[in-house]
Amino acid sequence: MLRGLHRTVVSTPDLDRALHFYRDLIGMKVITKGSWDAGWESADTLIGRPGTAARWVMLSAGNSNLEIVQYESPHSPVEHSRRPVNDHGISRVCFEVVDIHVMHKNLRNAGVRFDSEPQDQGEFGTAVYARDPDGNIVELVEYPDRYHEEAL
Repeated sequence: MLRGLHRTVVSTPDLDRALHFYRDLIGMKVITKGSWDAGWESADTLIGRPGTAARWVMLSAGNSNLEIVQYESPHSPVEHSRRPVNDHGISRVCFEVVDIHVMHKNLRNAGVRFDSEPQDQGEFGTAVYARDPDGNIVELVEYPDRYHEEAL
């Protein structure tokens, strides 16, 4: 029986930088964190790579969790700082916000890159795409009040 989506996981080359973005700028709360050293056979088997070691943090906002992992080994040389939203795979992480224009302005003033200004999507609210420090797409969306009323 499915209970629901527990978390989305993002891999980063710099956990502290990603934590600053998601915790300090976006406003998520740290709920737990940890690490594991190379030699943990269970982790290596699950991940499918030998010799894994990592630091991680779990963040929460509302009923959503986001885990950020920095693999200390093995090293990944691949970085996709401008991956297009239409590439296959997980496209973006979306956060519902209140007062998208204020949040957009505050994040932009903090140096966050955006693909555009917030866009009015009619009955689907207002949305904008930002980039986290690793280039992952972070969508901010503000829904009309009636969206929540109709969902009840």
